[in-house]
Amino acid sequence: MGTPVNQPAPWPWPDSLDALVAAPAYHTLLLENERVRVISTHIPPGATVPLHTHRWSAVAYLLRWSDFVRRDQQGNVLLDSRQSGAPPQVPAVQWLPPLPPHTVENLGPAEIHLFIVELKDM
Repeated sequence: MGTPVNQPAPWPWPDSLDALVAAPAYHTLLLENERVRVISTHIPPGATVPLHTHRWSAVAYLLRWSDFVRRDQQGNVLLDSRQSGAPPQVPAVQWLPPLPPHTVENLGPAEIHLFIVELKDM
């Protein structure tokens, strides 16, 4: 029997990989209720955020930008912002799907700062 139509598939990764648990030095909880979770993310220049996940789709409000590389749990490059065209004009808003285990390395000279509004009931 399949997953009901309006119910997401079970999240396959452990809660220990949640961004707030696995990488608390980079993620700060600002608000959480049954529908949303709002996280402030700061990644200093040269830092690599440890392996973590983001369970829900989200709206990301980007305040400060720097080039970065996102890698999967095996170290394979998932996204290199230097290959994605011109950097966004900040502030900027982006849609993010749920993200499986990944790291983020800030390659640029500036801190990356964004607010992530995760939508729990999507």
